[in-house]
Amino acid sequence: MSLEVISGCMFSGKTEELVRRLRRAVISDALVIAFKPAVDARYHDSDIASHHGGTFGAVAVDSVEGMKARLPPTLVPGTVIGFDEAQFMNEEIIDLLDDLAGKDCRVIVAGLDLDYRGVPFGPMPQLLAMADDVTKLSAVCVGDTQAGRCGKRATRSYRVPSRDTGAQVQVGGQDVYEARCRLHWHPEPTPSMYS
Repeated sequence: MSLEVISGCMFSGKTEELVRRLRRAVISDALVIAFKPAVDARYHDSDIASHHGGTFGAVAVDSVEGMKARLPPTLVPGTVIGFDEAQFMNEEIIDLLDDLAGKDCRVIVAGLDLDYRGVPFGPMPQLLAMADDVTKLSAVCVGDTQAGRCGKRATRSYRVPSRDTGAQVQVGGQDVYEARCRLHWHPEPTPSMYS
């Protein structure tokens, strides 16, 4: 049926938008199955949960095989499948989600398009390229200016240096990340940044 991808930086409302679409699907009496990576237990062990408290019942999975094991053997046409934080999954998720969309399912995926270094994150670039519908959200820049907070359109996720572990995957909220515009986002280049 379709593959919808919701992307953007931290605090742009990706999960809120995913939850909104899944709730509307429930209202329309569609069968809805939602997943998230088990590594993201910031706000709830299994439910999809936004920074602002929006939740939707989901299954936490460690792998694509774990997701396959939790799908019914036969999917009803029109089934809606949601997946939050897709950037944390490996490349195998691309084929699975594409296959599900081809089986008359509406697949809705949310995730960071770029990591904190500004590098395309995990399977998200491929999912964005294959999507039937893309929604790219932005946040509000919280970078400091002489007049206070910037307030411009934020499209980048800035990792607070004092909280940075150096790993690409570092699950966190406002204690670790800030939304920043291009002007206030200053990644430290690394030799492998674009390799």
